Amino acid sequence: MSKKTILLMAIVTGVIVANLNFIQPIENLIANDFGVSKSVVGMLAMVTQLGYALGLLLIVPLGDIFNRYNLIQFMMILSIISLLLAFLAPNAAVFAIATALIGITSVAPQIIIPYAGYLAPALERGKVLGIVLSGLLTGILLSRSFSGLLGSVMPWQDIYLLAAGIDLVFLVIVHLFLPKDARGHQDLKYLPVIKTLPKLFTSQKALRSSAINGFCMFGMSNVLWSTLAFYLADQYHLGSSVAGLLGLLGIAGVLVAPWVGTLVDERSPKLTIGLSMILSGLGFLVFWLIGFWMIGLIVGIVLLDLGTQFSQVSNQAIVQSLNRKQSSRNNSIFMFSYFLGGSFGTLFATWAWSHAGWSGVCLVALVFLIIAIIDHFVLGEPEKLNREA
Repeated sequence: MSKKTILLMAIVTGVIVANLNFIQPIENLIANDFGVSKSVVGMLAMVTQLGYALGLLLIVPLGDIFNRYNLIQFMMILSIISLLLAFLAPNAAVFAIATALIGITSVAPQIIIPYAGYLAPALERGKVLGIVLSGLLTGILLSRSFSGLLGSVMPWQDIYLLAAGIDLVFLVIVHLFLPKDARGHQDLKYLPVIKTLPKLFTSQKALRSSAINGFCMFGMSNVLWSTLAFYLADQYHLGSSVAGLLGLLGIAGVLVAPWVGTLVDERSPKLTIGLSMILSGLGFLVFWLIGFWMIGLIVGIVLLDLGTQFSQVSNQAIVQSLNRKQSSRNNSIFMFSYFLGGSFGTLFATWAWSHAGWSGVCLVALVFLIIAIIDHFVLGEPEKLNREA
């Protein structure tokens, strides 16, 4: 793989995954515009995550069947159509449908990631995935800043129109420069492939452990980001632009991603998973103790984003080292669990905010962390990656 190819994959994953997170910093604006409660808008954010989880489960396995070069572009076209529907939505009901479709259709990054793992040399797989995943995290971070800042100067609907235009530009770039899939079309049928997912989950201990860890760690991340806009408005009387700017603090996670990938290659994914739980746990401890000061929010966000990135890179390296022929299906299972955790984090955190405020939000994160720790000591992660896959 050339450096240009790796960079292209990293940028495209970031551009597409951004679609999922535009809603988070502008939840207050959407609630006011449609005349609905904050809890309803929180549910819409959860619908996006659930839609993405559904797409991961039912669409991403197609990467083991169809030409991935064509499949990625087809999903990008559907994603652009969904963004335009969100832009045109006249009421909350239509917007809810649009957000669900945005989630379902924005799965191209999870087709690109196993494709990158497939193309990468075995000894550099962790490093390559770390770079591609740094693009993914950059997209998540910049999407919040992009949405939050633009939401303060223009109608929030225009954010979705602008995103559709950006995705269209990158669709052309992908068509021209993404490597063709040398495998072509595989002699596999869709339903039999989908039916293998439960067996793959139960037969691979490392996949089960990564799926549970991803569920918990991304759940913790969404516990923060789904309630931060509410907390800033309540505690500091600040708007969406500040929520977007705070998202930029996660650049620390972007910068360390390639290093984490190298650490996984040279040391142990078990070590880096352990570090991810420590960092995320410390982040929420800081939120709980001094989150009412801005410095506490800043330090906590940096720690949490570092923990999320350590987890994501480590787990992807584990999953993509299991079996190249079923890499899309393994990734589908892992990412389905990952975003299912994110949707539950959004749901429970929004509920906790309504009933117990910031302390309730931090308590929800603690529950996710306890489950991750149990998984770490009961199932555990491999000491070394499988180089033969």
